[in-house]
Amino acid sequence: QSWLKSLEAQMAETGVAIAAARLDFMARLQRACDLAHENEETFFPKAALTLSGTIEELLSKTPAVEVEEMFTYQLIQSRTRDAETGGAATGPHKGDFLVRYKAKDMPADQCSTGEQKALLIGIILAHARLMRVERGQPPVLLLDEVAAHLDEKRRAALFDLLVDLGGQVWMTGTDESLFSAARETAQFWTVSGGQISKK
Repeated sequence: QSWLKSLEAQMAETGVAIAAARLDFMARLQRACDLAHENEETFFPKAALTLSGTIEELLSKTPAVEVEEMFTYQLIQSRTRDAETGGAATGPHKGDFLVRYKAKDMPADQCSTGEQKALLIGIILAHARLMRVERGQPPVLLLDEVAAHLDEKRRAALFDLLVDLGGQVWMTGTDESLFSAARETAQFWTVSGGQISKK
């Protein structure tokens, strides 16, 4: 019993710390999304970000120490069920990252495929800008088939935004023509027969 109580207390402390860190990061990422330039928003709409979950909701209105106590109590109450299922029924692992199309006030899962992709690219760009500000340099971006399903204007806008970001970006694709708007600023490599060659 004492061993379980100690373990549950550690789980509660760590779980609340994880949820608090996620909430803090989400708030910073939301600010980065909100600071997108008007030109960027034209092609990659702003997202409204939220975290759902019992721990996250409690932290929004209750001190962390009290949330730890509530979480510990919940773990104690669900010991038998958790032992049967092989995992905790509550905790930060049950939380969800939710995205809405801000201008339309529409959940991302109800948007079209094109809108979902545009929202995702907007979030990736916002995250890259956030990392540039916080770390002093932009991250290396690896974008697989990012140009697929984007129209010509969106592709050109994306390539311009990536250049403005100032970091190293690797983009893959099976249709070279989709990257024509990046020809003046990018280097092209092809993979064929297990060999990589510069074009």
